[in-house]
Amino acid sequence: MGPGVNILGYDGVWEGGTDAPFRRRYFRMIAQAGFRHVRINLYAFKYLDAANQLDPALLRRLDWVLEQTIAAGLIPVIDEHDFEICQADAHSCTTKLKAFWNQVVARYGSRYPEAVYEILNEPGGNINQATWNSIVADTLAIIRKASPHRTVIVAALNTEAPLADRLPTLPDTDRNLIVTVHYYAPMQFTHQGAPWSPEFRSKSPVGWGSMADRLRMSADLEQVGAWARAVRRPIYLGEFGVYDAAPASDRARYVGSIAATAYRLGWPFAYWQFDHDFALYDTVRERWNEPVLRKLVPRGVIKRGE
Repeated sequence: MGPGVNILGYDGVWEGGTDAPFRRRYFRMIAQAGFRHVRINLYAFKYLDAANQLDPALLRRLDWVLEQTIAAGLIPVIDEHDFEICQADAHSCTTKLKAFWNQVVARYGSRYPEAVYEILNEPGGNINQATWNSIVADTLAIIRKASPHRTVIVAALNTEAPLADRLPTLPDTDRNLIVTVHYYAPMQFTHQGAPWSPEFRSKSPVGWGSMADRLRMSADLEQVGAWARAVRRPIYLGEFGVYDAAPASDRARYVGSIAATAYRLGWPFAYWQFDHDFALYDTVRERWNEPVLRKLVPRGVIKRGE
């Protein structure tokens, strides 16, 4: 899967908009910049009716997104992104999640074989490890009936628990599974100035890049890498990024250090996110954040990797 970027989480395309603000040409532009995949952030639950049936219009729009992604030469990751609902109400989440994946796999079957399914973004909150393992088992059974060989991404719990208490239990016989983790530590740096966070919205400029900073980041990711090697499971770094208010040079340094570690460990990754906030691309001025972009996809890195 290689390097990627998160897209469309807050875009009007799901409501039928065009250039809202994501434009069709951005798919090819993302590929030309050196990315290999996009993680498509889909908040699908609000499109379920009282019987948990998806709005047909949403499915047609998802078709379009998948077709544009594949036409641009990118791998699509369909990420069911309703983490807030799921963290608050595990029972309701389980019902809606099963309904969503039942309809997605019924629609696509073996179509779009390039597409990767991510069961749920950032499980946590009221979803504990036992509940998550149960959800994963049930959802995998749904997916495997229609797509026995589809690559599926399963998240570690998004909690402060020790790593061993966050990792999912996966069937040994299913080797076409990828475990995903997200990384935003330290939050006082990555989320400084974020207006939705009472804790971080008024933070003074916080830097990143000391030897201690780098060692902590490396140790955190290496711990995940050690587990992955022990159980022979691939890892996907599905999110990392820095809010726009951080000092620009430190933001690029942080992103570059994580990307370099992911390349070294052989992990595909997706930067959070293309536009909106934490933005890699300015859709108003129509330009990349070049320092951050080149930390993610240094010139020639894809060519050397192939």
